[in-house]
Amino acid sequence: MYTRSFNRVNGSKPRQFLFRSSQFRKSSGASIRGRRGENIDPSKFINKAVKFEGPDHFISEHKFQDFKVDQRLIQAVVMKGYKTPTPIQDQAIPHILNGSDLVGIASTGTGKTAAFLIPLINKIILNSREQVLIVAPTRELAIQIDQEFKFLTRAIKMFSVCCVGGMSIGKQISDLRYNYNVIIGTPGRLKDLIDRRMISLSRFNTIVLDEADRMLDMGFINDTRFIMNGLPRERQVLFFSATISYEIEKLIKEFLRNPVRISIRARETAENVEQNVIRVEHGNTKINILNGLLIKQEFNKVLIFGRTKYGVEKLSKILINKGFKADSIHGNKSHSQRQKALVSFKQSRIQILVATDVAARGLDIADVSHVINYDLPATYTDYIHRIGRTGRWNKCGMALTFID
Repeated sequence: MYTRSFNRVNGSKPRQFLFRSSQFRKSSGASIRGRRGENIDPSKFINKAVKFEGPDHFISEHKFQDFKVDQRLIQAVVMKGYKTPTPIQDQAIPHILNGSDLVGIASTGTGKTAAFLIPLINKIILNSREQVLIVAPTRELAIQIDQEFKFLTRAIKMFSVCCVGGMSIGKQISDLRYNYNVIIGTPGRLKDLIDRRMISLSRFNTIVLDEADRMLDMGFINDTRFIMNGLPRERQVLFFSATISYEIEKLIKEFLRNPVRISIRARETAENVEQNVIRVEHGNTKINILNGLLIKQEFNKVLIFGRTKYGVEKLSKILINKGFKADSIHGNKSHSQRQKALVSFKQSRIQILVATDVAARGLDIADVSHVINYDLPATYTDYIHRIGRTGRWNKCGMALTFID
């Protein structure tokens, strides 16, 4: 079956770029190669979106008021705009409140940050001496978690310190001298502060490892293991990952004790993200095709992924010169530059954000209409996380992948 008519995406020549998954299997039969040499079947980039409606829509077992948490926290949740718990919230919060170790396998955009923050904030309310350590793979994700924590606790006297690379370690050291209940940080910066004796791991009885698969991919496992080995033996460990693998299972056995397992992933990619490929035919160019897409009205908030920092910056400048409101984020940009671009994109002051895979995980950007893989991802796992930036909170989204 064809996906939705490509006339909506590429004007009058839909068949030039639209493919059935069976067409790939019948043609060369060969897969394409990602950046790290992984062979990826192009048919995996094609999927008909399914809108969750009617009786198949998830019905939570709980209301937020059913959870045994402080009423100020419930009020903050309502102000945040949560009406009913998402599946991961509905299933995880009671177990976290009970003090269990937990493994949560959940795709991006499912509300897992609130799934662990709500019960942990309540844990601190019940014991003001409680301290929680939250470890995230990227500074963007750590900052996002810290912002959500601050929103949920703005009516409660509770403080956090965000410890990430790319920002002044002096200010973080200064902040750590004040009273706090929560530290949110990236593995490398946390290890640095622990080595400087600014963080005493023996005081933390609760740890969250968020996006654990990404930490593994980015080579942070030794720093993470260093942090885990410094914690008290009696502790609560919450382990969240979007994907599961043999290596992740090994970490679960190493770090957790008799964990409750919750998986809400019905499939590798979200059913409400429509996926298709764009074949770049001889005589045409990717930038010309991209221009034809971006001028269409429905491409109102577009996240474009490129392979390299140089390529992302170059593409961003090309789009700006063509009159598009665009910006970029990549590793060569300072923290303040990256945050400025993200805020502009979140607030829809720009239409297009061009990014390397640094933006593929964890970022909660509302109402991204399209994700475009201008360059192929290194692995299929990277593809899953890239396209997870659209179709969030059961909204429909579209992901398009260029294939030369």
